[in-house]
Amino acid sequence: MTTSEERMKILNMIQEGKISAEEGMQLLNALDQVDRKAAKAEKADKVSGGPAAARFFRVMVTDVDSGKTRVNVRLPISVVMAGAKMGARFSPEVEGLDIQQLMKMVESGTTGKIVDVFDDQDGEHVEVFIE
Repeated sequence: MTTSEERMKILNMIQEGKISAEEGMQLLNALDQVDRKAAKAEKADKVSGGPAAARFFRVMVTDVDSGKTRVNVRLPISVVMAGAKMGARFSPEVEGLDIQQLMKMVESGTTGKIVDVFDDQDGEHVEVFIE
């Protein structure tokens, strides 16, 4: 959202003769358009489930010794959530994974790294992201 300070700067530029009144009106109208777009985006965020509604679920497995990526899978979050809901019916407890907590994180718009594990036995670094 634009601030009254930004609007005052435009008005001062008109007063000082740096820009014409017509140019000032164009700038003020542009600020109004930015405000309207921001308001629409904010409304859409509320409907979609958050400011940065998660769209993808990524799993990366890296070899600790070489640094090479062994696995890099990126799936649409809708596919993962549908699979998680079905899987929860048949296997309500998966060791170390709380499906309900994952679903709440996605619904709240959480993004970023949610799992970061080093497996010393297999020499792997496992990372899971919601993007």
